[in-house]
Amino acid sequence: MADAVAQRMIDPIALRRAFGTFVTGVTVITTRDSDGNPRGMTANSFTSVSLNPPLLLVCVGKSAASFAAFSESRSFAVNFLHEGQADVSSVFASKAADKFQSVNHDRAHTGAPILTDSLTWFDCTVHNRVEAGDHVILIGQVQAFGTSPSAPLGFCRGRYASVKDPLPAGWLASQDMIIGYLVEAGDRILLRNDGRGGWMLPTAWRRKADSNLILDGGEALSLVPENTFLYSVFDVADSDPGYLIYRAELSPESAEAALPDGHAFFPVDMLPYEQIATHEVRVMLRRYARERQDKRFGIYMDTGDGGRVAMIDGKSQLWTQAASK
Repeated sequence: MADAVAQRMIDPIALRRAFGTFVTGVTVITTRDSDGNPRGMTANSFTSVSLNPPLLLVCVGKSAASFAAFSESRSFAVNFLHEGQADVSSVFASKAADKFQSVNHDRAHTGAPILTDSLTWFDCTVHNRVEAGDHVILIGQVQAFGTSPSAPLGFCRGRYASVKDPLPAGWLASQDMIIGYLVEAGDRILLRNDGRGGWMLPTAWRRKADSNLILDGGEALSLVPENTFLYSVFDVADSDPGYLIYRAELSPESAEAALPDGHAFFPVDMLPYEQIATHEVRVMLRRYARERQDKRFGIYMDTGDGGRVAMIDGKSQLWTQAASK
């Protein structure tokens, strides 16, 4: 029988050690401060709360350097670390000036930093904050998430622990897709700064835009709805998730308006291929530039033998007109 300790005589050091016998995963929780700078810290106090609505919670210590950012922000992300990320855990547990310099990160829905190489990530809006002693319980409503089949990084008794057989038979990793847009404006294409000195396609939460495209950062672009088409569907090697790419045309009003921060137009014949990190996206953009020159586009679908392209000839027309022929 475990030794009993009277409540009035609780030793905080002994209590912490007792809490530490519970085996947990390791997370890095991230947000942005009032100036838009990414902030993050290591935490292992994570709990799933509800499926409907989708809620989770983490505990943020009031003594943490990032506490002010988490106490004011309207969104945050929880990133589970995999077994190869003990160094990432150590960096985010430290007082390093730029913790994000050594990790790949992006934004998915709310703008909170997502560690793209993590085991699992949850992008959340703040549902509630609850005062709890020397911590604040941060309850988040999940807006987007992604996962991978990697083994998790465990933690017990103040040190990292390995987890055996992390992926049971029949377990399927999340197959959520990144929704990217090839947004055309005349002979120019819209790209977004990836935050690491490179460029990427603008991404959106909704799978299909109508007259308005709401980007992941919350900005809105006005499109010509009848000129939005599926262009490419593919997976990325050794990465999760895959890509679903649409072609779209910017409305004349949006083409003349100021661009959202971090976005820029590039002429089709001057696309910055070498500054696009993902090989598959580079290949897709090269195909697009070639097909645009020929004015003959295809729809690409990824397959095990290299993919298939279905070519489309002529301009789009109303279905009622095509069906009557």
